Amino acid sequence: MEIPKIQWYPGHIAKAEKKLSEIINRVDLIIEVRDARIPASTGHRHLSKWIKDKKHLLVVNRSDMISNSSIEIWTNWFKQKGIDPLWCNSKQGIGIKEIIKSATKLRTSIDDRRLSRGMKIRPIRALTLGFPNVGKSALINRIANKKIVESARKAGVTRNLRWVRVGNGIDLLDAPGVIPPDLDDQKAALNLAICDDIGEAAYDKEIVAKEFIKILLRLYEKNTYTIPINKISQRYGINLLEGFVDPDRWIIDSANKHTGGDTKRMANKLLEDFRNQMLGNFSIEAP
Repeated sequence: MEIPKIQWYPGHIAKAEKKLSEIINRVDLIIEVRDARIPASTGHRHLSKWIKDKKHLLVVNRSDMISNSSIEIWTNWFKQKGIDPLWCNSKQGIGIKEIIKSATKLRTSIDDRRLSRGMKIRPIRALTLGFPNVGKSALINRIANKKIVESARKAGVTRNLRWVRVGNGIDLLDAPGVIPPDLDDQKAALNLAICDDIGEAAYDKEIVAKEFIKILLRLYEKNTYTIPINKISQRYGINLLEGFVDPDRWIIDSANKHTGGDTKRMANKLLEDFRNQMLGNFSIEAP
């Protein structure tokens, strides 16, 4: 069965992106934020166009949601591309000092450049850029060391662009999540849905849950990461490895066991359990 196309581009993102393109020339530094569970899928295809000659920091948030071996694999992949990623858990404040240190170091080179051009030093303007729900607002609150912007675990909370002074000579622009208007890469779109980095109206949870099971089995079969298949099987009392179970059958059997035969509720339960780290810590895509 062909998966229905996942498409999501709400009006507030379209408006914000238009405004963003108008003010991006005034920005000195772009702090790009990605989701550790899907570092490739949360990379925006227009990023190189936005960065141009600006300084760039790559922050990979939710490092607590994947294994140390996954972090190592992805770090090596990024370094091969000339990027040194900064891993953080903005929920608990882990890795924030390193981000501030890196931003402050870049600020010094920006200040030197301004002085060499006969310009006055001013707070540097940094833009936090990333897909919806990757933790940009939570990151700003951690950098500022106080709650100054709204933050929640769902896509679409930040709807307007807002400048925030966070100290250390840095002004941060909190912007809504940006997403390509046309999600050409449907594999990436599926990953966004699994990780709740896209609006729920864009997809069918039951279909996405079945595709999630296929991803787990594929990663396990390739031995890409340590996927806790046994832990997942034990949680629901249905063996995921029995002849590499059919996802449709697994959802039905699990629904009969846990949600009174309601497959939609079971699909939602599986996805929420993954999002809430009840299934273990692992990335669902490999470089």
